[in-house]
Amino acid sequence: MGKLYVARHGETVWNLDNKVCGRTNVELTDKGRKQALALVDKLKDVPIDRIFVSPLKRARDTAEPVAASKHILPVVEERLIEQCYGEFEGKDKRTDEFYQAKRNFVCRYPGGESMFELAQRIYNLLDETKEKYGDQNVLFVCHGGVGRAINAYFNDITNEEYTTYTLHNGEVAEYEWK
Repeated sequence: MGKLYVARHGETVWNLDNKVCGRTNVELTDKGRKQALALVDKLKDVPIDRIFVSPLKRARDTAEPVAASKHILPVVEERLIEQCYGEFEGKDKRTDEFYQAKRNFVCRYPGGESMFELAQRIYNLLDETKEKYGDQNVLFVCHGGVGRAINAYFNDITNEEYTTYTLHNGEVAEYEWK
């Protein structure tokens, strides 16, 4: 049975500024580019068979060095795009208003999507990936919100654990298919 590896893109300016960064194309910082290069070392002993990446530039730029080192052409997977945060996009994520909205899983962010909608598309993607490539090692290069949904797919966690789980910039999580 193969494994799923999930990497979050490198640091962006909006990460530094604590801004909600959903679907806006934000560039990697110098540190973010170094984190992308560091993924090559983190995954050097891992045989990766397939790489799927979010369509957003910060994820594609993070995936590029790993893909080159593994001689794999990454496949852009639209469902790995970050959650749509609607009106919160580009705003400070440390506000009470955003924190409360983040805890309402069924409600859509104003002008965006709900946690349930995010989970549905990610769970469907994971089910399909397991069915097609479950015997291979697959790497997803994506985002914090997507990483949170992936973690919930593999682990039974509370709502509070869900909202506080963080896959840090340039970090890799490893999961075994169930």
